[in-house]
Amino acid sequence: MPAVHLPPTPARPARLVLLPLALIAALLAGCSRESAAPPAPSGPPEVGVVTLQPVRQSFTTELSGRTTAYLSADIRPQVGGIVKTRNFTEGATVRPGQVLYQLDPAPAEATLASAEAALARARASAAAAQTTAARNAELVKIDAVSQQVNDTAQAALAQARADVAVAEALVQTARINVGYTRITSPIAGRVSTSTVTPGALVTANQATALTTVQQIDPIYVDVTQSSAEVLRLKRELAAGRLTRSGGAESARMRILLEDGTPYGREGRLQFAGLSVNQSTGAITLRGTVANPDGLLLPGMYVRAVIEEGVDEQALLVPQQGVTRDATGRATALVVGADGVVVRRNVTLGRAVGNRWLVREGLAAGDRVIVEGMQRARAGQPARAVAVQVPEAPTGAARAGAAAGTPAPAASAPVAPASAAGN
Repeated sequence: MPAVHLPPTPARPARLVLLPLALIAALLAGCSRESAAPPAPSGPPEVGVVTLQPVRQSFTTELSGRTTAYLSADIRPQVGGIVKTRNFTEGATVRPGQVLYQLDPAPAEATLASAEAALARARASAAAAQTTAARNAELVKIDAVSQQVNDTAQAALAQARADVAVAEALVQTARINVGYTRITSPIAGRVSTSTVTPGALVTANQATALTTVQQIDPIYVDVTQSSAEVLRLKRELAAGRLTRSGGAESARMRILLEDGTPYGREGRLQFAGLSVNQSTGAITLRGTVANPDGLLLPGMYVRAVIEEGVDEQALLVPQQGVTRDATGRATALVVGADGVVVRRNVTLGRAVGNRWLVREGLAAGDRVIVEGMQRARAGQPARAVAVQVPEAPTGAARAGAAAGTPAPAASAPVAPASAAGN
């Protein structure tokens, strides 16, 4: 019979009523049954899969390098003298043949005048020698003069003519030196700061340049790539895994500035080095890019995104769908046609955004598990549900965004087919 709790009264003080232990245990068991979680549903676990489909994939490589002037000329004097005037504004654009410095021409002009006077004297002597030689040549025929006298006259004429040639050369040299007092630009481009001012004394072929003229439109972009990467690319092209339209010089090049922002113009790879640097094991690649606004300056650090080739049947698997075992071997879980999970050993190539290029181990149509991998077990059934994996931007996509053009097929998504049943 259950215990009855009576309220306390003044005549009957309150006292603790103890319940039987069996009743307490029954009450606790009922509470635990009410708070227990509902039983797990039966059936195979649900996993998210991506169905691999071959896509046309353009592969790029991102290399670091620096810009170099397309043409560069150090301006040095070819004759000595005093700088009379400087005829340019530092940083301005100059044209070929434009006078940059004017040296004092007076010494060179005086030398020219002296050379011209010497030439006139030589010509006069040559004229007299020619008259004498011609007269003796006629007299020797009638034995009016000896043969020796005639020979001497002919030799004197030849020497006089040689003196004229020497004098003419000295005049030409003096005129060239007068022209060298006008120091001109040999190329078109932008002129840098001047190291001298009017009144400075300069000497012929001095070590210090007066200024430098650089042509920076177009501009070179010199980058380096390891010889191992070059060999890998050649093997893939030879094996037919990659194709390239035209030669290496036709590869496109997109530029990322040193602050990470894309440059708005596209360049072309123009030249690949013929030797490997023994210190770094790298090969120099040179490209050209238009630079009409002068944004790129010589010596600037840049990164170049170069198109290496195109794989017409590339298989790309999301990186979260690939794991590695204790030995470092890459594996992937695939839901087969019968709904059973299979573990595949995978050989991977390069990374393309947030995906891996598959070389071996997977085929078109395979449903690779990318979500719920902890619920899947090899050899156990699973219920496949198709999911979408967003693309991560690549270097080519970042560079192409500035030009308002899409990246060259580098961001083509792997479109999963609709998942089959269990």
